[in-house]
Amino acid sequence: MSFIGIDVGTGSVRAAIFDAAGTRLGLGLAPIQTFRPQQDFVEQSSEDIWGAAGSAVRAALRESGLRAAQIEGIGFDATCSLVLLDADDKPVSVSASTTSSSRAEQNVIGWMDHRATAQAERINACGHDVLRYVGNVISPEMQTPKLLWLKEHAPEAFARSARFFDLPDFLTYRATGVDTRSLCSTVCKWTYLGKEQHWDEGYFRAIGLSELADEGFKRIGTRIRPMGELIAGLTAAAAQELGLAVGTPVAVSIIDAHAGGLGLLGVPLAAPLDFSTRLALIGGTSSCHMAVSAEPRFIEGIWGPYYSAMVPGMWLTEGGQSATGALIDHVITSHVRAPELTQQAHRQGTTVYALLNEVLEGLASPRHFPAALTHELHMYPDFHGNRSPRADPSLRGMLSGLRLSDSIESLAVIYLASVQAIAHGTRHIIDTMNAAGYCIDTLIACGGDTKNPLFVREHADITGCRVVMPREPEAVLLGAAMLGAVAAGKQPDLQTAMARMNAADRLIEPARGDVRDYHDRKHRVLMRMHDDQLAYRALMG
Repeated sequence: MSFIGIDVGTGSVRAAIFDAAGTRLGLGLAPIQTFRPQQDFVEQSSEDIWGAAGSAVRAALRESGLRAAQIEGIGFDATCSLVLLDADDKPVSVSASTTSSSRAEQNVIGWMDHRATAQAERINACGHDVLRYVGNVISPEMQTPKLLWLKEHAPEAFARSARFFDLPDFLTYRATGVDTRSLCSTVCKWTYLGKEQHWDEGYFRAIGLSELADEGFKRIGTRIRPMGELIAGLTAAAAQELGLAVGTPVAVSIIDAHAGGLGLLGVPLAAPLDFSTRLALIGGTSSCHMAVSAEPRFIEGIWGPYYSAMVPGMWLTEGGQSATGALIDHVITSHVRAPELTQQAHRQGTTVYALLNEVLEGLASPRHFPAALTHELHMYPDFHGNRSPRADPSLRGMLSGLRLSDSIESLAVIYLASVQAIAHGTRHIIDTMNAAGYCIDTLIACGGDTKNPLFVREHADITGCRVVMPREPEAVLLGAAMLGAVAAGKQPDLQTAMARMNAADRLIEPARGDVRDYHDRKHRVLMRMHDDQLAYRALMG
């Protein structure tokens, strides 16, 4: 038995084939385009994404040595980006800067696009009861603020769009021709009430999107189903485009981070399984922090609780940081030594991160522990705003303690400070969740960031949690493949698939003693930097 998971991230589409035990058999990757027409605008093309999916699937098949007919189920996951299609399923431009016909291929507003910040602020000011399910503060990264922006700034595109899709649901629609929306996407990003199984008409009227209610919500979804449920078989056209067999079962989709939660939280560690002690950390361009509970937990500044949006029948609590891998890359690439370091990494067949880690090891030798290299250097990490638990997209990054130096050694210490700042942000999220009833002491981690040993070590030491690395590092793809296995009827349900297809690889325990004391002090600095930033704003009026 073999199943394929197809994951659309921010910069690429990946596909991986797994067997029934969760063993990866083949992996493929294809890049996708991103357009940034102005500050805070991030756009993509659904046609480009779909083409890349076909390339990634074919590469995974080649590596596995399997035939298309041997794939028994397909699961899709993707970023929570907004896709516009017209009545003929053609792209509708999301750009307000030019005519829709000249930029029609750019029909996706990226998840990290913050053009709708003002709309989000107005929605939050209305104080509707629906906002309880997003920590009382909706984000401009969610879909109703983006829809409101389109109505106000691109009214022709808003009117011409016959379907507004979350990107994961666009993929299953393209694959099957059946307009089915995922409970995951609609509950987490569109304000659908999963427990009650309906849209809140009053909310849409209150925020200025009454057209959607008047239409019976047909443009945003009337057939909303749980993840992993069978939608239909792959159409002939989609099968040809993806390189798979006609009729292959396609599952209801899931958001990418939530697929990672499926691929992580079920890892067998001890019996009985206690979800209240576990947090799935999915680290990539951004980071997501996923925990589930039997009862809803309303936490200020933390997204959710979302009913059945990841693990069926349980309430999802979702923290996150808008820029993590993106922040680390920005710190490195904006430094004057970046070109030199990149060339060196290319010559040696390694990565810039590995080279900087080596530099840090050399610098740390005279010190009691490596983390102390940032004793006088402190970073506040919210360069792209704070997703949680402050839920303030207006916050900005800060750096204190710079020297008059542009050496690679100074870059290495700033890089370390950025990793530590991200980990302290995670600690703040965990502390907030634990204060609301969780007992999180274990992080189960995956994603590009977690392939960096420095990132993993600092997260263990700073949060005080043990970090579990799963056997399958591509846990997002594994979670997507689980959907395919359930849709094909080869796993009875998602919780069973989580238990059967997950396994742990290694465990990193947090440091204690002086290291713990050091990071306790650093954490107080992080909290003070936030307060100082607000004080600066007050001084400037």
